[in-house]
Amino acid sequence: APPLYPCHVETFAAPLAVGQFCVQCVLCLAFLVTFAACNAPHIPLDDIFIEKTFVPEKCVRAVQVGDYVRYHYIGTFPDGTKFDSSYDRGSTYNVFVGKKQLIQGMDKALVGMCVNERSLVKIPPHLAYGKQGYGDIIPADAILHFDVLLLDIWNPEDGVQINTYFTPPTCSRKVEVSDFVRYHYNGTLLDGTLFDSSHTRMRTYDTYVGIGWLIAGMDQGLLGMCVGERRIIKMPPSLGYGENGDGSDIPGQASLVFDVVLLDLHNPRDEITVTNQQVPESCTRKTQTGDFVRYHYNGSLLDGTFFDSSYSRNRTYDTYVGRGYVIAGMDEGLIGVCVGEKRTITIPHIWHMERKIPGSAVLVFDIHIIDFHNPSDSTDVSVTYKPEECDRQTKKGDFVKYHYNASLLDGSSIDSTYNYGKTYNIVLGANQVVPGMEDGLVGMCVGEKRHLVIPPHLGYGERGVTDEVPGSAVLVFDVELVEYEEGLPEGYMFIWNEEVSPDLFSEMDKDNNKQVEASEFTDYIMRQVSEGKGRLAPGFDSYRIIDNMFSNQDRNGDGKITENEFKLKADEAAHDEL
Repeated sequence: APPLYPCHVETFAAPLAVGQFCVQCVLCLAFLVTFAACNAPHIPLDDIFIEKTFVPEKCVRAVQVGDYVRYHYIGTFPDGTKFDSSYDRGSTYNVFVGKKQLIQGMDKALVGMCVNERSLVKIPPHLAYGKQGYGDIIPADAILHFDVLLLDIWNPEDGVQINTYFTPPTCSRKVEVSDFVRYHYNGTLLDGTLFDSSHTRMRTYDTYVGIGWLIAGMDQGLLGMCVGERRIIKMPPSLGYGENGDGSDIPGQASLVFDVVLLDLHNPRDEITVTNQQVPESCTRKTQTGDFVRYHYNGSLLDGTFFDSSYSRNRTYDTYVGRGYVIAGMDEGLIGVCVGEKRTITIPHIWHMERKIPGSAVLVFDIHIIDFHNPSDSTDVSVTYKPEECDRQTKKGDFVKYHYNASLLDGSSIDSTYNYGKTYNIVLGANQVVPGMEDGLVGMCVGEKRHLVIPPHLGYGERGVTDEVPGSAVLVFDVELVEYEEGLPEGYMFIWNEEVSPDLFSEMDKDNNKQVEASEFTDYIMRQVSEGKGRLAPGFDSYRIIDNMFSNQDRNGDGKITENEFKLKADEAAHDEL
């Protein structure tokens, strides 16, 4: 075997002179002193030695006497021989610090450590297993080395710790006991190990708060949160999964850390709420059950997440209210609103059906009422100006000329005759305009002005007019009667202004061939009109009227009228001819 020291006297090959021997002995002693100094133990024999091999940037909490810790370790002798390891057992070593549950040296070494800190601890025998050792594993007077990684700290006095790192600008309501909440979370151990996340499942965790549906620490940690708030909730195992963990990803006696964002909250007792009302100054009518409403809306969840908008489709949402055609909360929220009103309707989940919207979600609708009507509505006529003299009034059959400004109920302009510089001309009762306009123009005097509100069933109906009038829209017309020509009695397209000639057929039959051709008939009627002896119904094409009159007289359809075929209106009431 090689010598323990290079100047061992027993290795000398030959005796030396005294002087020479003394010189060499001095040199050897000096070398031994130097060697001993260079290879001295790294720990004093009376205390532990700690070498920190990794220190985390942040140390929120350091171990104190009385704390409970979870840590991993590898135990070796100075020559590197391993005698124990928590890693081999697949679980941390869990123990109270400073309560003589550990060898003295480890009790001292753990004090002051931070979570995720790693240290090499060297412990002299008298602070380890001393002269007795530990069975066949650790011999007497053994120096022990421990590579320690601290994973968790808590104290029996600990409660839930809350750190709110984002608070929304407004908070109209906070979580209370028995509220139902929807939230996202990342769940980690105190060392940062992720054990669960709602984000990875892409769905919120939905539950009641404060009634035992959650671990106690989360039940406490969620109280007082606002929608949109973010907070870190830390809890000791006594408020988490306790001594046994969850049997899967959470070990026993583990502190838990939840990074939570609250997305939604309501209470089973909640009704819908209406806020942010903007009611127009003029509100002559409010919606009632059975009304048909057209409105715009933006729909979002309580945390502001957008899910739908009528604006994006560039068309209103049209429906009956109070009849179950919309979700119950919207049915209630649309009652009692005015045209032009804006309001925010907040609907708890019990008031809506869950389709593409997350289950148990509170819905928020910002609505704007465009118009509404009731199927029983008639045309609403308001006289805004009436001349002092009003002897003659319009009736069915009259040919009327009027100006109008047309708009929707919300004030959106549709059309105006003033833009064209000419009146709109129709025959009342001839189905030349929508029924509501017919109603509104009857009984007017020249110069009179009216305000007409026409429900869609008397206007353009469910289809509306492409690119001009939306389906089911209420119409508003401001009309002014400019002039009108009195019509003929109902059923007549031509009347005589004087006594009818007894030789009427002969006067038409210019060529005396005992039959009247179409040209003869037309010339004769037009001559009577020009001479003031007869009058055609105003507002229609004269020649079309005459053609119709001729066809009615031409019984056999041969293009000619014989004297036998010819009859006056008075003689045969079923026809509109002479």
